[in-house]
Amino acid sequence: MIPKLHYISQGNSPKEHLDNIQNACTAGAELVRLDLKEVLEKEILKIAKEAREITSQFQTRLLISNHYKTAKEVKADGVHLTKTDPCPTTVRDYLYPWQIIGTTANTLQDCETLIEKEVDYISLAPFRLSISKDFLGTILGLNGYTAIIEALKTETPILGAGGITTEDVTAILKTGVSGIAVSGEITRDFNTIKTFNQLLNASSTAEQRYTLK
Repeated sequence: MIPKLHYISQGNSPKEHLDNIQNACTAGAELVRLDLKEVLEKEILKIAKEAREITSQFQTRLLISNHYKTAKEVKADGVHLTKTDPCPTTVRDYLYPWQIIGTTANTLQDCETLIEKEVDYISLAPFRLSISKDFLGTILGLNGYTAIIEALKTETPILGAGGITTEDVTAILKTGVSGIAVSGEITRDFNTIKTFNQLLNASSTAEQRYTLK
């Protein structure tokens, strides 16, 4: 099963990203994503190794944004791809069979294309305006989520992402979204991880429990 809460790392330096991953793991995060931007591949590898060491201590799953070769080398649990990254099918052939592939989507067509490529989950974004470069496109909100998920009728887990707070969770889950990816709200206060998990688990249904292929 893919955890319902994903923490996307933030920081003004690689050290801050690692410190925040440590804080997230300590606070009970089941999955974190190392999300470094504009860092050389060689440096990414060093940081990813450190992130893997941290998450391994807590048995927390680790995803690497964009850098799928690094994800394989450090034996991360998977990779998260955006539109500017290589095709998930190409990446799947490169990774270990047990590694998962998540992707970011903004439209129904995006989702349909990615489902055909058999990704393990889709991060549907942005829910609201977000400063993250991953979340370019139309702001979706509750109405956008509802429309896309009703049209998809898929068993592929769809996560909400982009400026989500604890106050949004209950309403977002009613749209059919199966989980959320959060960055800013958690980075500001790692204690919110417990709140997010409580809200997500309280709203669990049999239909929202997915098993990896």
